[in-house]
Amino acid sequence: MSAFFASIPQIAYEGPASKNPFAFKYYDAEKVIMGKKMKEHLPFAMAWWHNLCANGKDMFGEGTADKSFGAKPGTMEHAKAKVDAGIEFMQKLGIEYYCFHDVDLVPEDSEDINVTNARLDEISDYILEKTKGTNIKCLWGTANMFNNPRFMNGAGSTNSAEVYCFAAAQIKKALDITVKLGGRGYVFWGGREGYETLLNTDVKLEQENIANLMRMAVEYGRSIGFTGDFLIEPKPKEPMKHQYDFDAATAIGFLRQYGLDKDFKLNIEANHATLAGHTFQHELRISAINGMLGSIDANQGDMLLGWDTDEFPFNVYDTTLAMYEVLKAGGINGGFNFDSKNRRPSNTFEDMFHAYILGMDTFALGLIKAAAMIEDGRIDEFVKQRYASYTDTEIGRKIRNHSATLAELADCAAQMKKPAYPASGRQELLEQVMNEVLFK
Repeated sequence: MSAFFASIPQIAYEGPASKNPFAFKYYDAEKVIMGKKMKEHLPFAMAWWHNLCANGKDMFGEGTADKSFGAKPGTMEHAKAKVDAGIEFMQKLGIEYYCFHDVDLVPEDSEDINVTNARLDEISDYILEKTKGTNIKCLWGTANMFNNPRFMNGAGSTNSAEVYCFAAAQIKKALDITVKLGGRGYVFWGGREGYETLLNTDVKLEQENIANLMRMAVEYGRSIGFTGDFLIEPKPKEPMKHQYDFDAATAIGFLRQYGLDKDFKLNIEANHATLAGHTFQHELRISAINGMLGSIDANQGDMLLGWDTDEFPFNVYDTTLAMYEVLKAGGINGGFNFDSKNRRPSNTFEDMFHAYILGMDTFALGLIKAAAMIEDGRIDEFVKQRYASYTDTEIGRKIRNHSATLAELADCAAQMKKPAYPASGRQELLEQVMNEVLFK
C-alpha cells in the first residue's frame, strides 16, 4: 500500500502539556472514565465524503486541496487510491470507523445505474481486502440522493415515479454494501426531501411516499441480515426551504405517525441543530428522552453564518454539554462521525490531521468535563430539588402517577387560594458551577 502521509507521524497521546501539533492532548484511548475506556465512549468515525473527496470547492470558487491521491479523479483507480489513503489516515489517528455515501466510494455513471452498482461491488471487495487484519470497520452507510439532477425535487418526496424507483434502487444497493462491510447503521439524510412552495406541492402524498420508501428499506434490510439501526438525520433547511425532517421532535413525530419508530433512531448533527434554532444538547436530549438517540455527526457551525459550515468542533462548552447528555443517556449505539471539513485555506494533508486531532481532543475534553460535572453532583442535585414538589407532596405524587383528576387539582388550588412563588432557577449559579468544573 502506498504511503500517502509519510511525513505525518503516528498520532499518540502526549497530554495537555505537549506542544506537539501531531499529538493528542486530551484523547487518551485507553483512559477509563466512568467505567469505560475513552475509545468506547467515543467511537470516532471518518467521513469519506469530506475527508477523502472534498477539495474545498464552494459556490464561489474552485477547489484548493488536492485529493487525487496520485490517481485521475473519476476513475476506479482514484476510488481505490481513496481507500488506501483513508485506511492509512485512520490507522495513524487510531480511528476505527468510517461512514460513506454510495457515490463517495465510486464515480457514478451518468448513463447506467448498473455500471455504478458494479463499481460498488468492486470497491467494497477492495475495502474488505484492504481492511482485513485491521480494526477498521464501517459505522454506517447511506445513499447520496441529492446531488444528481434527477433528485431536484427530492428522492422519496419526488413527483416522479421513475425517479422514486431510482431512489429505491440506490437505497437497496447502499444497504447491500453497508451489510457487506459490516455497518452498524444505515442513515437517511433527506437532502432534498422538502419543498419550496405549497403552490405546487402535495405534502401528504410526499410524506406518505417517504415513509413507504423507509418501510421498504427496513423490510429489505432485515431480509438480508441487517440488524443495526436505521437512522434519520434531521436538518431544517438547505437545500430545500422547507425540509420535512426539520429537527429531532419533527423527525420523531414523523416516525411515530408512520409506525417506523421501532426500527429508526436519530443521527444528530451539531450544525443542523443550530440551523434549526436549537442547541446541540437540546437535540440530543429530545432524542434521548424519546429513546431515539442513535448516532452523532460531530461538527459545529459558525453562528455568524446562516448555512451548514460543517466546521471541526473546537467549542469545549458545546462538547461538554453534548457529552453530558450522552453520558446521562447511557451512551449511544452508533458513533461520532466527523461530518466536518477543513476550511478552504487549510488545504494540505497536514491540515487534515490537525483537524481530526482538534475534533477528537475537543470531544475527549468534553467527555472528561462532562464526567466531572456528573461526579460533582451539584447540577443534578439542584434539578432534583427544583422539582421536589412532585416527589415530596401527596398532590405532586398523584400528578406524576396520573391518579389525580382535573377537579381534584382545581379543589386543591381553591384551598390554597394562591400558590407559593416558584423557587429561583439559579441559572447564573449553575453556569458558574459549570465554569468551576471546566476550568478546575
